[in-house]
Amino acid sequence: MNLKTTYGLLRLSAILEGISYLLFALTMPLKYWHGILMPNKIVGIIHGVLFIAYVLLVFVESQEKKWSASDKFWSYLASLLPFATFIVDKKIFLKYKH
Repeated sequence: MNLKTTYGLLRLSAILEGISYLLFALTMPLKYWHGILMPNKIVGIIHGVLFIAYVLLVFVESQEKKWSASDKFWSYLASLLPFATFIVDKKIFLKYKH
């Protein structure tokens, strides 16, 4: 993965955004069952930044590589669903590698 390209940054942001989304599975119980707020705040801020980066990188890369409307739709939708960024990384992003 070449992090000097938009494509490489998009793939990295998809993985990190997906991981940050899954981290809520750990921090939400801490917040609501144990009253420990800080981990959820930290993960929330990190996830928010990664979400914005992912959406911006999807936009830039989809414009550069002229993605289909369907691929754009599924890539944006993936940011809202757990595990989905991992799936679009394999099913959509790899189609536009070149």
